[in-house]
Amino acid sequence: MTTPSEIHAAAERLRVAWPNWAAVSVRDRTDVLLNWREALCAHRQPIINALIADTGRTRISESEFDGVLRRIDYWAEHAPKLLEATSSGQSATAPSVRYQHQLHPLGVVGIISPWNVPLLLSVIDALPALFAGCAVILKPSEVTPRFAEPLRASVQAVDELACVFEIAQGDGAVGEAMVDVADAVCFTGSTGTGRKVAMRAAARLIPTFLELGGKDPLIVLEDANMGRAVTAALRGSVLNTGQACQSIERVYVHETLFEPFIEALVADAKRVETSADSENGAHLGPFIDSRQAETVTAHLDDACARGAVQHCGAVTRTQDGAWCSPVVLTGVNHEMRIMREETFGPVIPVMSFAADVDAVQLANDSNYGLSAAVIGDETHALSIASQIHAGAVSINDTGLTTMVSDVEKDSFNESGLGASRMGDRGLLRFVRKQSLLVQTGEALPIDVFREEAR
Repeated sequence: MTTPSEIHAAAERLRVAWPNWAAVSVRDRTDVLLNWREALCAHRQPIINALIADTGRTRISESEFDGVLRRIDYWAEHAPKLLEATSSGQSATAPSVRYQHQLHPLGVVGIISPWNVPLLLSVIDALPALFAGCAVILKPSEVTPRFAEPLRASVQAVDELACVFEIAQGDGAVGEAMVDVADAVCFTGSTGTGRKVAMRAAARLIPTFLELGGKDPLIVLEDANMGRAVTAALRGSVLNTGQACQSIERVYVHETLFEPFIEALVADAKRVETSADSENGAHLGPFIDSRQAETVTAHLDDACARGAVQHCGAVTRTQDGAWCSPVVLTGVNHEMRIMREETFGPVIPVMSFAADVDAVQLANDSNYGLSAAVIGDETHALSIASQIHAGAVSINDTGLTTMVSDVEKDSFNESGLGASRMGDRGLLRFVRKQSLLVQTGEALPIDVFREEAR
C-alpha cells in the first residue's frame, strides 16, 4: 500500500519535474517513449507472468501486452502531427485582431485503472498524457496489482521517463489521495465509483475523464445473417469471461428469427470450455475477482425466480477460484436485474421483438450508453444504429471498439464523462488551448464608451 503522504510526495516530485518534460519538443518525448517501448519488451515476460497470476488467463494477457506496444507506435506516429499543428489567423469578428494558438499540458494526471484489463487500461490514458507533455501517477486496481512492479522496473530503465511517471499501489483510499493532488483525473471502472471520483474532483474544479459501466445491447434484425449473428453474439458476450465494459449484456432478436437463433446460440455456447474444465486450453478463464461470481449468481437467481429459463451454463466454484460457462437465458424482461444492472459475466439474456421501433425502445431503456451493436442488412442496420443512445455502435459485429483506437466516441447517459479516449481527442484532452491575441489597429480609448447626457 502506498500511503497518502507518499502520494503527496510523489505528486510534488512530478510537479517539479513535469515543466521540463513539457518544455522539450514532442519529438524528444516521442524518442523517450520509444526507448520505453524497448524497455517494456525487455520486461515482457515478467509483466505477462504477473498478469497471468492475477487474471488466470494467458492468451489475453499476451494480447494485452502487445496492445500496449501498438498504442506506443500509434501515438509515436500521430502525437507529433497533432501537437506541432499550429493555427493562426485574423479574427472574423474583430478584423484588426490577429491570433495564434499554443497548447499547454494539464500538469500531473492521476490515473485510476480497473482489474478486468489491468495493463492496457492503465496505459490507455497514461500514454497520450505523457506524449502530450503531462506527468502521470498511476494506481492499478488492488485486485490485479502484480504487474505494477515489473512495469515500474521498465519505467526506471528510462531515466527521462522515470522523472515523470510514478506508480502507486492500493485501494480506494489511495485513489482518493490521488484525486486530491492531481491536476486532472482519469478513472475507468464502475459508474458508482466513478460518481464518487467526479464529485471529489469537482470540489477542486479539475478536469475529469470517466470511462464507466455498460449494459450493451445487441439487436438482431429480421434480415440478419443467422450464422454471423450467433457468432458475434456469443463472442461479444462471453469473451474474457464477460469481464469487459463493451460486453454484450442484452440481446434483442426479431421474432421470426428467435427460435432458430436460440437453438444455434445454445449449441455453440455449450461448446465453449472454461479453464476449470480443461487442462489443454480453454476459451474462458476464471473470474478475475471471484466476488464477481456473487453478482452473476444474484442476477441469475433473480431472473429465474421471476420466470426466466436458463438453457445452459452455470457458475462453478473450486478451491482455486470461480468460473462461469456461458449462460443463455430466455423469458427475461426489463423488470429483472439481469436486464438493468451491469452483470460483468458470460451471461446472454435474449428477448424477441416484433417491430424495429420496439427494438430501439428496448435498447434505449437503460441508464447506460457505452456501446451497442446491430446485425442485419447494412443500410437497415445503420438506420437502426443511429437511433441508439450509445457512444459506439458496431454494425454486423460486436465489440468493434476493441479493434480500433483511432475512432472517437463519447459515452452516453451514465457510462462516462469527458472527452473521448479514442482518436485525436484521446491526446488533445490532456492539453489546454491558449489564444495569443494581437491588436494590429489602434487601441480603443475610454471615450468610445462615454455615456451621452440624457
